[in-house]
Amino acid sequence: MKHVKKDAPFYHRGLQFECTRCGKCCTGYPGFVYLSENDIDSIAKFLKMDKGSFARKYTRSVHVFEEPRMSLTEKPPYDCVFWDGLCTVYPARPYQCRSYPFWKRNLISQREWEKVGSTCPGINRGRVHSRIEIDAWVKNVPSYNCESFSSWLDIYSVVKSQ
Repeated sequence: MKHVKKDAPFYHRGLQFECTRCGKCCTGYPGFVYLSENDIDSIAKFLKMDKGSFARKYTRSVHVFEEPRMSLTEKPPYDCVFWDGLCTVYPARPYQCRSYPFWKRNLISQREWEKVGSTCPGINRGRVHSRIEIDAWVKNVPSYNCESFSSWLDIYSVVKSQ
C-alpha cells in the first residue's frame, strides 16, 4: 500500500462524479454564475451573437471582493437563464459550470463533499476523477475581474448601463 502524506487532501485517490444534467445546480437558488472573458466569447459564439448583444441580454454587473464581475442573469424562481429543462448552452457552458462540483469550497473536507453530494445526484457515480484533474480544475479558475478583460470597457459598460 502506498504511503499517504499527512497533508494529502481527502480526495488523494480521486473522486467519483458524472453530471446527470438534472439541473439541481442550475435552478432554485439565487446566486452568481461568474463569466470569464473566454466564457463570454464562447457562449456568444455558440448563440451566434456579438459579445455586446449577449452581455445586454443575458448578463448583469455585480461587485464581488471589490471587483467588477459579470454574472448570468436568472429567471424565476432563481433558475439560470439558460435552463429550459436542460442546459441550452451545455457545449459552451461557463467554466464555473464545467468545473462543478470541483470547487475549492466543496473540496475543503470529506464532510463538505458529502454535503454537496446530498443535493447532487452525480456525486459518487460515474468515473473517478484523479487528484491531478481535480487540482487542475481548482488551479485553472479564470479571472472573473472585468478589468482584466481585453474588451472589458466595451462589454462591462453595456451591462452596467442597463
